[in-house]
Amino acid sequence: MKRIVILTGAGISAESGLQTFRDGDGLWKKYRFEDLATPEAWNKDPALVLEFYNWRRKTAWEAKPNAGHLALVSLEDKFDVQIITQNVDDLHERAGSKNVLHLHGELKKARSTCDPNLVYDLDHWEMKPGDKCEKGSQLRPHIVWFGESVPIIVPAIKIASGADIFIIIGTSLVVYPAASLIVHVRPDRPKYYIDPKAFMVGGISNLQIRKNTAVKGVPELVAELLKNV
Repeated sequence: MKRIVILTGAGISAESGLQTFRDGDGLWKKYRFEDLATPEAWNKDPALVLEFYNWRRKTAWEAKPNAGHLALVSLEDKFDVQIITQNVDDLHERAGSKNVLHLHGELKKARSTCDPNLVYDLDHWEMKPGDKCEKGSQLRPHIVWFGESVPIIVPAIKIASGADIFIIIGTSLVVYPAASLIVHVRPDRPKYYIDPKAFMVGGISNLQIRKNTAVKGVPELVAELLKNV
């Protein structure tokens, strides 16, 4: 069974009504990234950071998978499918995808500030100051903030290097190290890039550009791949 590896970004979630980080509305427009999503922001004002992620968590909780998410699930009937996502929502899982690797963390999880190995599932959208881990330390969002390393990039590279087909959906390919994953795909493997602003990536062979939204472009590509199995 051929392996399809899929890299998804904010564009696929935006079509479920989730704004990208750069499109925060209301009160969040007053803040810079550095005020909300960095270790320095957490050290300066953890209550503000918690409030921001409560907003993000609540909106993600209310969102639903779209046609792009759902189409990817149908690939699992004929392919070994692995999704690597830059998104922190769980829309892929709720759509039914079985193998999802979250490069930048997950909104529905919290992590201890004294022991990064203590990670907890959240069954509610609100985190508060005073919410502590079993060791008595404040819990923080289980998110990779700007300036922090991406701890699971090594297994992500291994997955990408084993792809028979590589698909990129809804990402600008400007956020590293995620954007570098395409470099690790074998040159002879077919690659597809679906995004309204998709572009040819220098030095990458066998890359097909599809300037389309995830809701329209993903079901079309999935239908083609299933037809040719």
